[in-house]
Amino acid sequence: MKTHRLLFLLVALTACTAKAPLSVEVVRSEMARNPEASWIDGRQGTLKWNYTTGLELKAFLDVYDTCGDPEIFEYVNTWYDAIIDSAGVIPNYKRSNYTVDHICPGRTLFRLYELTGKEKYRRVMDTLYVQIQEQPRTPEGGFWHKKIYPQQMWLDGLYMAQPFYAEYTGRFVPDSLKARNYEDIVHQFSLIYDHTFDPATGLLRHAWDSSHSMFWCNPETGQSDHAWGRAMGWYAMALVDVIPLMPEGEGHDVLVNLLNRVFGALPLFADQASGMWYQVLDRPGAKGNYLEATASTMFAYALLKGTRLGLLENITREDARRTFEGVLKTFVRTDEEGLVNLDSCCEVAGLGGKQMRRGDYDYYINEPVVSNDPKGIGPLVWAALEYEMK
Repeated sequence: MKTHRLLFLLVALTACTAKAPLSVEVVRSEMARNPEASWIDGRQGTLKWNYTTGLELKAFLDVYDTCGDPEIFEYVNTWYDAIIDSAGVIPNYKRSNYTVDHICPGRTLFRLYELTGKEKYRRVMDTLYVQIQEQPRTPEGGFWHKKIYPQQMWLDGLYMAQPFYAEYTGRFVPDSLKARNYEDIVHQFSLIYDHTFDPATGLLRHAWDSSHSMFWCNPETGQSDHAWGRAMGWYAMALVDVIPLMPEGEGHDVLVNLLNRVFGALPLFADQASGMWYQVLDRPGAKGNYLEATASTMFAYALLKGTRLGLLENITREDARRTFEGVLKTFVRTDEEGLVNLDSCCEVAGLGGKQMRRGDYDYYINEPVVSNDPKGIGPLVWAALEYEMK
């Protein structure tokens, strides 16, 4: 494996410039660590339709669009071509599970469809849009996170479904139905903001149970106990990715306002020395809490893109660039093989399920911490691309 990684890097060096930008170096490093995309996130060669692989591969394809390295394109396309059969069916995808996580890997297909013309990619996008139309909802109209999590909205879910929903609407939905979909998208963002908002901090709690019945929630509000860093990171990224896809007007302005409210609160909870954010946002500096890479990188990306698009009122482009430089200083290192690594990534966190996850403080700070988690690598690539735009 070590020999393969070094050979892969030597071959890739000829594809772009000799001194490649960080975005390219991160992609090259991940491709060296994972000989095929089916190895990403510890899959060890097993094909599975999952959001972590899809997230990372979308970032890779975005780098391909700036760099033109055919190795990157083939790496991405090979995974999608293998996991989707000739009829446009994904054998291990089951629509009736109604998990919004399974919408996320469909985002890469918009660009792959343009580049390859493969109709099977369009058929998968159509299938995922059907899932969105059928997705179970709370009485207030919010998408359930999964069928196994009834009446629950998680901040994570906004990133999983809404960017795909917005892009599919803009590209493929008849004009007569577009306004309805855009209104629904705005409603998803506003609903979860209102129901996870913590007035004491201005932060958003991880999740909300509309039924107020889950063991992990406050029975009066339905909220989970804490503001988890990556959950707010997902929400911030979803906003900056969806806003450019929305038509100008009231709904667009609502989302811009939500983005500014998010970044009105977050700086107050950053570590003063590094400018980075903690695993549990609402307990900065508490015993056992730690600066967490995936959330911090997501916020850096959202800041860079938000300032480039002129969406943020009180944060400058230089502020955003300094935040990303803090990410590089705090979490990013180059190892002895020349590979770029992202350290201090929370591997996973959730609520309920078979593990009966309570979402209390001790739960979040004791989840495994790893390097190069896809949920950090993807945002790192996007933040680097934004940073490289100057």
